Amino acid sequence: MLSETDLQALLHARHGDPFAVLGQHADADGDLWVRVLLPGAQRVRLHDTRSRRRVAELLPREGAAGFFEGLMPRRRKPFDYRLKVTWGDGVETLMGDPYRYGPLIADTDLYFLGEGTHLRPFEVLGAHPVTVGEGVYAIDGVRFAVWAPNAARVSVVGPFNGWDGRRHPMRSRGSSGVWELFIPGLVAGDTYQFELRTHAGQVLPLKSDPYARQTHYRPATASIVAAPLPPRRPLPPERAQANARSAPISLYEVHLGSWRRHPDGRFYTWDELAASLPAYAAGMGFTHLELLPISEHPFDGSWGYQALGLYAPSARFGPPEGFERFVQACHAAGLGLVLDWVPAHFPSDAHGLAQFDGTALYEYADPREGFHRDWNTLIYNFGRHEVRNFLAGSALYWLERGGVDGLRVDAVASMLYRDYSRPAGEWVPNVHGGRENLEAIALLKLTNERVGSECPGAMTIAEESTAFPGVSAPTYAGGLGFHFKWNMGWMNDTLRYMQEDPVNRRWHHDKMSFGLVYAFSENFVLPLSHDEVVHGKGSLLGRMPGDDWQRHANLRAYYGFMWGHPGKKLLFMGQEWGQPQEWNHDTELPWGQLQDERHAGVQRWVSDLNRLYREEPALHRLDADPAGFQWIDAQDRDQSVFSWVRRDGAGRSVIVVLNFTPVPRPGFRLGLPEPEAARGGAWREVLNSDSAYYGGSNLGNGAAPLRCEAVPAQGHGHSLCLTLPPLAAVFLLPC
Repeated sequence: MLSETDLQALLHARHGDPFAVLGQHADADGDLWVRVLLPGAQRVRLHDTRSRRRVAELLPREGAAGFFEGLMPRRRKPFDYRLKVTWGDGVETLMGDPYRYGPLIADTDLYFLGEGTHLRPFEVLGAHPVTVGEGVYAIDGVRFAVWAPNAARVSVVGPFNGWDGRRHPMRSRGSSGVWELFIPGLVAGDTYQFELRTHAGQVLPLKSDPYARQTHYRPATASIVAAPLPPRRPLPPERAQANARSAPISLYEVHLGSWRRHPDGRFYTWDELAASLPAYAAGMGFTHLELLPISEHPFDGSWGYQALGLYAPSARFGPPEGFERFVQACHAAGLGLVLDWVPAHFPSDAHGLAQFDGTALYEYADPREGFHRDWNTLIYNFGRHEVRNFLAGSALYWLERGGVDGLRVDAVASMLYRDYSRPAGEWVPNVHGGRENLEAIALLKLTNERVGSECPGAMTIAEESTAFPGVSAPTYAGGLGFHFKWNMGWMNDTLRYMQEDPVNRRWHHDKMSFGLVYAFSENFVLPLSHDEVVHGKGSLLGRMPGDDWQRHANLRAYYGFMWGHPGKKLLFMGQEWGQPQEWNHDTELPWGQLQDERHAGVQRWVSDLNRLYREEPALHRLDADPAGFQWIDAQDRDQSVFSWVRRDGAGRSVIVVLNFTPVPRPGFRLGLPEPEAARGGAWREVLNSDSAYYGGSNLGNGAAPLRCEAVPAQGHGHSLCLTLPPLAAVFLLPC
């Protein structure tokens, strides 16, 4: 019989090795005993799985409610059995015994997890429906595994056991820090959490599964057993090509919770979004959707940037199966899908990763390293092998199993520097005494290398706001390995210029041209993102100067500047029609504004810019190559005019001319660089933001050909004579 010490440890959920005492065990004489702990049970009988015959009745121990044990008659070798349990309410169930089964996680998996080299930790940790045994011995259930190296005891709890931590304590896998348990009879859809006890005897608040792939809708915090992992999904060649550096990439950035809402405030489901969002974005000519983080997060106001479920699509929009259908709808519409991914920090909610096993496990212990002052969040311990597995595995999971096309990595600058947003003396230098976070840099390189090797064709984009070198350079060349980097400097400079009254723009001319000094140092995305329309900044339209007509004209001209400029494009939702208000995440976009022709005109302009951008290789093929760009005139500050040529390297050219004053310029002489002048012939206006179709004054060149003439202008021997409309962007193609 079980010793009183072991029994009391089980009854008070203190036992650190339940498999040593529960299940079937031989005594000193070789006789076989079976012991179970089933609080709430009134009677327990044991049946042979193969013969289905009752073998024995387990007897309750006096004074130990829920504990049953019994000697197996005429059996001295372990055998497969089921428990027939009569509960206090009279209900009978036939169930497997979790403590009948041996370890299910291979030692090699534990080794690679501890080494930090496990490619797919999500295949091992978390909750997985599995079948154990074969033939008549086969039994379905769920295998749970969690990393908690400093816990004294870990239990799986949920409605299936009355949230009682005594019922399903887990098996420790020793120095790996992993705890595992197979619970027969559980299925996908069951609710669970982990109950952890520290060596000091403290029972922690229930913890959600870090590797959960499905969660409950807030404010509930429990995890849900998800369906079995989907198969790996390599990117088809056409989608991989759509992510290439030479491809047209125009991203429509969306916050799902406020793109559309039901009248009663409910979120659209994944299926409702699938029926409307991909078609809209594709109809607008965008090539990709970029979603603000959809990983599970407790607080709506974080917009998803304070995530706790890095493997679970948010339950706000429905179950993971709905997300899969949304991904399919995007691809059916010809759209790539990019997710914002946040490996920099996480919130300190008690049910999450903070002090997960009673110690600083996922976060740095020292607040000078582990606490983010700007966001009141915790910073991942990037140097810890298991944390590196957790983060890099999440990136691979969304691309390989979620079927998405790319990840935009948030807050990279905060990861790269240990003194990010910290005054002197309040940060910890690296081992060399420097400010770089060498562990975070290693994680980013590792993640990008794994994406490149395991998901060829997928892309990663860095939101990085400093001059850190080589963000989009390959790791073998000393870079971080991202495919693209947000050009924050371009965004800040050009927005400051656009906010100036046109009469003052001559004094700020270099803000628009300076971006070309470094435009080809990285593979850039030009972002007009959600960050530019929040926190009192107003909308893009609201930051344009002048009266209502001029504000719309300025915005159209600015978009023309952006689409003609080297670099991929990103525009946040609502700005495609010039939403005049600041973005509000608590309500849907003001779609009714499209009844106003001024806003509808901006929307048509963005759509046509996307169309020309996609159709003309000169506007995208050499985005990151200086051979694809040449200034015609970057110095005309007195007239606030900019002009340049975009080339595709195969003989095609597009000329872009912008007038950032409200002064029309008829008879404007535009010099033609030698390659374009050598063709002779004529050019035609293909887009003009001042067209009445877009809400402009309808001044321009119409369908009339613009003849190349041997008239010097702007340092070139040949020129065109055109009408340059006010506050406008004009695109020219050869006839």
